[in-house]
Amino acid sequence: MKTFLDANVLVAVLNKEYPLFSYASRILSAADKKDFQVFTSPICLAIAFYFAEKKSGATMAGKKIALLISHIKVAPTNKEAVLKTISNKRIIDFEDGLEYYSAIEAGCQTIVTQDQGDFHFSEIDVFNCREFMERYL
Repeated sequence: MKTFLDANVLVAVLNKEYPLFSYASRILSAADKKDFQVFTSPICLAIAFYFAEKKSGATMAGKKIALLISHIKVAPTNKEAVLKTISNKRIIDFEDGLEYYSAIEAGCQTIVTQDQGDFHFSEIDVFNCREFMERYL
């Protein structure tokens, strides 16, 4: 299964934000299983870095991001994702649209986010961390 992690899931792991950390870290650990592929986008990584840097400083944030991407895959965000986002009238938040089309481009079947309503337009399943963990792990 291919799943896409939104920035808020990454931030919860990088900054050890409880209680979400417990669920989010287990989902990230699924990246090491044979039957799971975990993706995020460059945009999500930039957001996660920003919040990790605020908490831990730039050097530590860089180390955390490097460790993170050694375990997960980075989905492409390209011109086509931009064009699809701006042409989809159901998408309200540009960033969420880019993330969605990055997930689609990578072949993801699910998106994991704590802001499920942001992906109201999604044609693939959207779960919060707890729901995803209960269903798939």
